[in-house]
Amino acid sequence: MIDTESRPVELLLLIGQHLATILGFLLALLLVSRVLRQHSRPATSIAWFLFMVLAPWVGVPAYLVFGGRKLRDRAGRKPELHASAPMPQAAEVADVADDSARRLVACGLPPPRAGNAMELLTDGTAAYERLLALIDDARHSIHLTTFILADDAVGRSLVAHLAARAREGVAVRVLVDAIGSLCARAWRLRELTRAGGELGVFMPVLPLRRRWSANLRNHRKLAIFDDAIVLTGGMNLAHEYMGPALPEDALERRWIDTSVELRGPAVADFAQLFAQDWQFATGRTVAVGPAPAALGEITLQIAPTGPDVAGEPFYDVLTAAIHNARDRIWIVTPYFVPDEGLLRALALQARVGVDVRLVMPRQSNHRVADLARNRLLRELAQTGVRVFLHPHAMIHAKHIVIDDRVAITGSVNMDARSLYLNYELALFAYGRTAAARDAWWIDRLAAHCEESLPPRPGILGRWAEDLSWLLSPLI
Repeated sequence: MIDTESRPVELLLLIGQHLATILGFLLALLLVSRVLRQHSRPATSIAWFLFMVLAPWVGVPAYLVFGGRKLRDRAGRKPELHASAPMPQAAEVADVADDSARRLVACGLPPPRAGNAMELLTDGTAAYERLLALIDDARHSIHLTTFILADDAVGRSLVAHLAARAREGVAVRVLVDAIGSLCARAWRLRELTRAGGELGVFMPVLPLRRRWSANLRNHRKLAIFDDAIVLTGGMNLAHEYMGPALPEDALERRWIDTSVELRGPAVADFAQLFAQDWQFATGRTVAVGPAPAALGEITLQIAPTGPDVAGEPFYDVLTAAIHNARDRIWIVTPYFVPDEGLLRALALQARVGVDVRLVMPRQSNHRVADLARNRLLRELAQTGVRVFLHPHAMIHAKHIVIDDRVAITGSVNMDARSLYLNYELALFAYGRTAAARDAWWIDRLAAHCEESLPPRPGILGRWAEDLSWLLSPLI
């Protein structure tokens, strides 16, 4: 019992603690309706609800900064992509029988484009050398978007090449994510701007900055040269992903990742996407020229996803494509923490005899993501899903092949952040040629992996896996 005459300070502190607790719970309850309104997935709603109720003074601020599924107000009301964008002139619109193409168009995304040439780059050295060559050969413009532009030897080399081209009169525009490229953009990129290049920073973190957010990140990777050639895929601009050739004993330090080089009418859709992202981040406009002429036989369709896209077209189309698969569903991903809908679709298809394979690293660079996936992998294996884990290297590539109909690549991981929060970019390549090429690469990658499962953990391990899975919608 507190002596109210001799201990007034303790009494005031006790009253203050009670009031703070009550206020925290009231704030949490006030946000419950917002949580339910913004999150269509029960797992995400439950995770945020528990976080805010059990630890309100941490959970409430965390939700206000990091929560929200679309958060269009905080996204600066970025216009929906392609809703008002002009159709690229002379673009070859393909008549594709695949349901994925029709569904993406129905969601408001660009139609598939016929007549493209496409080359898959599966080696970080080859991708780095090709990127430098395209920078050095550009005549008019270089437009580059990346999540990470690192302050390392690779990042500094690329900035130096870009600055050299800017000094020669090439229009160089570089759009970096505020968090992903935090280390490099502080001062290294001044070399680029001093040379006459332009720099855009996507979604600054500080609240006083224009169109800020600590949560909505631009994970798209895209480089466009003279509005005629595109490099896109999963590679960031850092030594883990690409760079000069490494000695034999250091090869495992470089992650397994891919990029694709594209030419043809689909390039105009990438140019339009960059122009809209650039205008949102900087307030400055970029002219988009006519679509290039047909140069190949591949039909391509871009599928950006994120807060600037109505609904969840990539997720919806991917789920439908998995349900419609007849022969195979091969997935390469660094992280595997999908929601219940995708898990059930994969399990159902494996049970009916579809060849479902998952290829990923045994240990990724995110321990919590690994713990969250382990139980899911063991459960899927019981339905017939084959799991291939690379014993040594980090796999950062993102590829999906469904039957001999479609190959999907880009920046989208199989986790909640990529599927629901980040600004991402996927590429659908239709037809037997594209599917066979990606399937051949996945088969080679799987040959270097072990068909195995994460070991069953003990009591503490099970607790860690369950807690990580519970938190997975928030990370």
